[in-house]
Amino acid sequence: MRFWDSSAIVPLLVAEGQSNAMRELFATDATMIVWWSTRVEVASAATRREHAGALTTSASNTMLRTLEDLAATWLEVQPVAAIRPLARRLLRTHPLRAADALQLAAAIAVTDGQPETVPFVCLDERLREAARREGLVVIE
Repeated sequence: MRFWDSSAIVPLLVAEGQSNAMRELFATDATMIVWWSTRVEVASAATRREHAGALTTSASNTMLRTLEDLAATWLEVQPVAAIRPLARRLLRTHPLRAADALQLAAAIAVTDGQPETVPFVCLDERLREAARREGLVVIE
């Protein structure tokens, strides 16, 4: 069981430089924990690629359908009140954007005070560094 940031899920759905590594990682443990807004973030990545011409409409639609299939299997951290103050602390502690602070807060919340127990899968360097500083084991 691992917590997956949106940045690591995108390469599961569309060919990128890290796709093989992320697919191999997923194959070793398909139990994914994700933040509540992950579907929106990954959908945003698909539509940005489509608008930029990097994906056809058909490929974008396929990516979005595959996202929904994958989402049906993962465990989703809901936006409970405890996440908000933790995310606010993370914003003051690390150079993160709001969405990244919420992702990291959700990952920390699922560890129940033992950050080394749930690996954090992430391809975003700034978020990886913040996660390491918070005691999470980061997989890239």
